[in-house]
Amino acid sequence: MIHGGAKYRATGRGFVVQHKSFAENYRLYSRSHFVKAIELGIILVVYAVHSSVARDTFVYIGMSISSWFLVVSWMLAPFIFNPSGFDWLKTVYDFDDFMNWLWYSGGVFTKAEHSWETWWYEEQDHLRTTGLWGKLLEIILDLRFFFYGVVYQLGITGGNKSIGVYLLSWIYMVVAVGIYMTIAWAQNKYAAKQHVYYRLVQLSVIMVMVLFIVLLLEFTKFKFLDIVSSLLAFIPTGWGIILIAQVLRPFLQTTAVWDTVVSLARLYDLLFGVTVMAPVALLSWLPGFQSMQTRILFNEAFSRGLQISRLLTGKKSN
Repeated sequence: MIHGGAKYRATGRGFVVQHKSFAENYRLYSRSHFVKAIELGIILVVYAVHSSVARDTFVYIGMSISSWFLVVSWMLAPFIFNPSGFDWLKTVYDFDDFMNWLWYSGGVFTKAEHSWETWWYEEQDHLRTTGLWGKLLEIILDLRFFFYGVVYQLGITGGNKSIGVYLLSWIYMVVAVGIYMTIAWAQNKYAAKQHVYYRLVQLSVIMVMVLFIVLLLEFTKFKFLDIVSSLLAFIPTGWGIILIAQVLRPFLQTTAVWDTVVSLARLYDLLFGVTVMAPVALLSWLPGFQSMQTRILFNEAFSRGLQISRLLTGKKSN
């Protein structure tokens, strides 16, 4: 409706018995399932922490259980219906494969299956056919990440509800991006040959941050919990900035800002991937869960055949 056009995604028509890697599932379901699940999960957490209604546990459960079920479904459905989706060794190998895919820069002819950067650019292809009004509507929708009231719940505000508190909160975003750009610059310049200088830059940044936090604790009403609460607001804000930057790509791609946007987008996909991988790894670690998943997906005879094929495959690989 907004962008127009369509893209065919081959899903196959046969009986699925082959395990799909985490990187492949992330490429297919990241924007349609995982990001939306994380966004809805953050909203539910903010509501649970700061809403007066949610202080009653049973009321909160009754009001949000269906939404939490939606979050779990969006996040785990691609793995529940993935053969051997909760096998511990496959989960470990999948995580290594995901990290290699994420940090592999590739080249001009690199496919999206091998490089995160190629996949990330392909995910923006729909914006090429989007008209002016479609891009404007996309930016308006992305502004939802900027309208947050969590900053008014921070102890450092002292109960001040003025618009100035919201405007001053953007200093946090500027400082966070500045710290990230400083570390990235030091890594590109010193990490390869002058590693000591790179560690000195990291140490300097950490010492300045610690000193700044100590000063806030001493002279303001700042609390350590404010750090966690602020992350619930500023992480979505950073994602909104990246989405708007993608719409404005024709104007930003030729500037130095675009490299920072690509680097931050990679960092966010790393954060999303680890967030999705965490419950998958936990369920893979639990004994018996993989066998239960196999029996639920397939009948008993096929489950035995699948277990035997996994043993044979393991012997051949060894």
